[in-house]
Amino acid sequence: MTDDGVREIVMKRYGEIAITGGSCCSSGCGCGGEAKRELSGAVGYTAEEMDSVPDGSNLGLGCGNPVALASLKKGETVLDLGSGAGFDCFLAAGAVGEEGHVIGVDMTPEMVRRARDNAMLGGFKNVEFRKGNIENLPLEGDSVDVVISNCVINLSPEKDKVFSEAFRVLRPGGRLMISDIVLDRELPPALRSSITGHVACLSGADLRETYLERMRSAGFENIEVQGESVFSLENLGDEGTIDALMSESGSTRERLSEVLKGVKSIKVRAERPFR
Repeated sequence: MTDDGVREIVMKRYGEIAITGGSCCSSGCGCGGEAKRELSGAVGYTAEEMDSVPDGSNLGLGCGNPVALASLKKGETVLDLGSGAGFDCFLAAGAVGEEGHVIGVDMTPEMVRRARDNAMLGGFKNVEFRKGNIENLPLEGDSVDVVISNCVINLSPEKDKVFSEAFRVLRPGGRLMISDIVLDRELPPALRSSITGHVACLSGADLRETYLERMRSAGFENIEVQGESVFSLENLGDEGTIDALMSESGSTRERLSEVLKGVKSIKVRAERPFR
């Protein structure tokens, strides 16, 4: 599958999610509100955080809570790569305060529109959303203090560019805090080529060391994995996605469950050096 083909599939599916409000765990009918809360709670969000954002901004798309680990300070400028409907941006906005600024970038027009509507609904004055690719960010260099991202970079077919762009827009001494999916062992070829697998944040994932090496090559230092968990069948969210993965990869449920033991959700922190 070509890079443009991957982007087209991801953009189409996440555009549908933005319109319907379904989760990426859904292959058709979507996950209900309680299911999204369960998914978000399982990856580190508190009930208070989920209740503090506008309805419709939590689509159950994350694999961690990067805001909780970013140590955000009042007055900082934060960039969210792949901001979706704005969930993490709104949490970051509360942390940086009125004197701070939060920018969300997403390539899906429907997501950007939904996020802007949510910002208006919630009265957020210090948040803005821009349409753009995370491999070519619509921001000036040395312009943000913190870059966050939640289960998005694995979807990019050009991860080196993503990390280089994150490094470029960070000010010297700035921090990168991301939650994402990595592999402890290679996926079977049939699953690697699965369309459903790409949308479900599996097929595009890197081996762990490859992922961390991309960060080092971009110039980041003090790279630290601050937490991890197994990405299980339950994280896929619904039976439709599981059935589609089994069909496309020729796997049984037991085989798919075994494969997923090598898939991890990790939380990583890194810094752009001052020099």
